[in-house]
Amino acid sequence: MPNLVNLESVSIAFGGPKPVLDGVSLGVDTGDRIGVVGRNGGGKSTLISILAGLTTPDAGRVSPVRGLRMATVTQQSRPTGASVREAVLGGPVPDHEWAADSRSRAVIEGLRPGGDRGLDTSIEGLSGGERQRIALAAALVQELDLLVLDEPTNHLDVEGVGWLAEHLLARRTALVVVTHDRWFLDTVASRTWEVVDARVEQYEGGYGDWIYARAERARLADAAEQRRRNLARKELAWLRRGPQARTSKPRYRVEAAEALIADVPEPRDSVELVTMAKHRLGRTVLELEDATLSVGHRTLIDRQTWRIGPGDRVGILGMNGSGKTTLLRALAGERELDGGKRVQGTTVRLAHLSQDLSDLPLHRRVLQAVEDIAERVRIGKYEQTASQLAERFGFPAARQWTPVTDLSGGERRRLQLVRLLMTEPNVLMFDEPTNDLDVDTLQQLEDLLDGWPGTLVVVSHDRYLTERVCDRVVGLFGDGRITDLPGGVEEYLRRRAGQPAAPSVSSSSAPPSGDARAEGERRAARKEVARIERRLEKIATQETKLHEELAAAATEPERLMALDAQLRALVTAPRPPRGRGRR
Repeated sequence: MPNLVNLESVSIAFGGPKPVLDGVSLGVDTGDRIGVVGRNGGGKSTLISILAGLTTPDAGRVSPVRGLRMATVTQQSRPTGASVREAVLGGPVPDHEWAADSRSRAVIEGLRPGGDRGLDTSIEGLSGGERQRIALAAALVQELDLLVLDEPTNHLDVEGVGWLAEHLLARRTALVVVTHDRWFLDTVASRTWEVVDARVEQYEGGYGDWIYARAERARLADAAEQRRRNLARKELAWLRRGPQARTSKPRYRVEAAEALIADVPEPRDSVELVTMAKHRLGRTVLELEDATLSVGHRTLIDRQTWRIGPGDRVGILGMNGSGKTTLLRALAGERELDGGKRVQGTTVRLAHLSQDLSDLPLHRRVLQAVEDIAERVRIGKYEQTASQLAERFGFPAARQWTPVTDLSGGERRRLQLVRLLMTEPNVLMFDEPTNDLDVDTLQQLEDLLDGWPGTLVVVSHDRYLTERVCDRVVGLFGDGRITDLPGGVEEYLRRRAGQPAAPSVSSSSAPPSGDARAEGERRAARKEVARIERRLEKIATQETKLHEELAAAATEPERLMALDAQLRALVTAPRPPRGRGRR
């Protein structure tokens, strides 16, 4: 049986001297789920645009199978129709008709393209993110052979990303998706395409498999690839040490991976970093006392007291519209509280990476824009020049003399990040830092944050980033409180699943079937078992580490007593019950 789409010797250069794609040949088969990764500006979006027939290559041939049913959602897709209903369903379809169709009902209830306002909301005046969600919903309600998506998770919250992954896994439609969301990539992809140097390298499996392949490829390369190799090995080490439920089963070769990362140190020494942070920040960092935050007639935070201390690494989770960005701006002092008090330590140097790119000097060149902040910076134990830090975040020497106005959206985001780090802050606040950043840049950012001795607050829908860089997670559930979540992202999703469902878009919507309820219960049970297993694994790791520290502290009586107390508290603490088996 022929592939759904074939690309044969495809090349394109957009009139420049260097091709974006050069002699690329590949195909998409029935049932393929392909994740596309690569540097910003490396040709990922161009590749899928050619694949979808939206862009004509300079050379080569694109051959779709006859009668191919395909939908494409790019970052430039805009819904057509006067209302959300018309855009998603293709016309004024009554509620009882779409509610009777299982696919349409699942998409509309899962993505809620009209938000709380419903399907009859006018598209006029909606934000770009809301329109992107509508375009995604319009594609998903169709019966398709092939679905092509470009950054579909950008405008979804953590819960929405999880729903989309489950939905794509449940349907048999072939998928090609460009994404920087590594959890999403590892969950949905059975193959990975890496666009690099105008070529497309193909790998079996998702993100974990790709990282292993990159590390192995770097191991066989010459010494000039040393830095890239170490970073890939460190990333692989974190993947193997992380919660085993991150993927249903590690598909890459476990023995080879373990050998490759045997000498890679732990990503960060939390105790050492907190000690350094206390020296730099003192005891008081940021505090909200009896704080209230409102938007219009809606109260987001109601008389909450929240303290963030030196070395804290906090992730904030919540649905779109729950108040995450508003809370972050209030914490940064950029928005007045509607009640209560904000306290900031006297030694705090705060830097806030917002979603707004308007602060960049468009009349300057890249290196000048960085050196305008500082020429050298100390991050953790190491000092770097402006040029070195810019290169670390994807601006090689030749690119550093590019005018800022000529940079792509992803490059501007990277430049904004470099300028922010050059201020040498000791408190960092990130609002959706993964938007417009490629996987390589995210790895560099996480590697840098591993050894950064400061306080970190992150709002992100990227589960991978939140789990990697944050030691503590809080959630906003619409009840006016800031809720601590010891179980992290999984606990947030479990609590959200246990909440009453959001109001449906129509009172006449059909209720979920018994099969859907049973599947929801099974899914919740699987998540609970996975959470308990990770908790038990974490306790075992802590116990082993304390035994090692006790042995090392044999000649230090005071430290020995403190460690012994920690061990006794850990051993006698109530353990979560082991699951009775997956249903």
